[in-house]
Amino acid sequence: MKSAGSLRGAAHPRDARDDASRPAADGMRRRSALALVLGIALFLPACAALDREFGDTALSDGPATGPDPQVPYFPSADEAVTGMLKLAGTGPNDVVYDLGCGDGRIVIAAAKDFGARGVGIEIDPAPLRLAVYNAKRAGVEDRVRFVRGDIFDADIGGATVVTLFLFESLNRRLLPKLRKELKPGTRIVAHRYGFGPDWPPEKTIQAGSSTLYLWTVPKR
Repeated sequence: MKSAGSLRGAAHPRDARDDASRPAADGMRRRSALALVLGIALFLPACAALDREFGDTALSDGPATGPDPQVPYFPSADEAVTGMLKLAGTGPNDVVYDLGCGDGRIVIAAAKDFGARGVGIEIDPAPLRLAVYNAKRAGVEDRVRFVRGDIFDADIGGATVVTLFLFESLNRRLLPKLRKELKPGTRIVAHRYGFGPDWPPEKTIQAGSSTLYLWTVPKR
């Protein structure tokens, strides 16, 4: 067994190496901190510019609640977006509501590629600002609107097509609202997650690697 003195003596070379590397580590931390400060300094004016041009008053007629997304922001691939709208038979007479719209790509595609009108509902303000910007870039800002608010509180009665990319648990919680508020004949399309055994889909297709489901609200 080594003595206490030998243990302490064995630590000396390591301490010396640590002392030699400490200035480099400190310099790296300072550079990382500086990069973070610079990133924030660039990001905040960009957000302010978006707010000036596409602020909440321009994009939302719902309550400006704080961000509390129950599903992480994960946008659908383009093939899934197109597949969902085709599966619903979307056309110029439709109003597409995307519940949890993120950056707005589904309602924008509905307006741009299918001639429909669209409403996106999203509680997280960051992707919602991007949605308004994307709609303007696509030239469809007169055919879509975005509401900042909770999907459970949103007025969805005007929809003829509803699109969902939510967890199954959230879909199932949402199901009573959909059945109560949507008109008979309204088509519901979900990406990846359905309603479980509570309401089996009438049609299931693949769009690339994405599984898509279709339901039609029945007569009451």
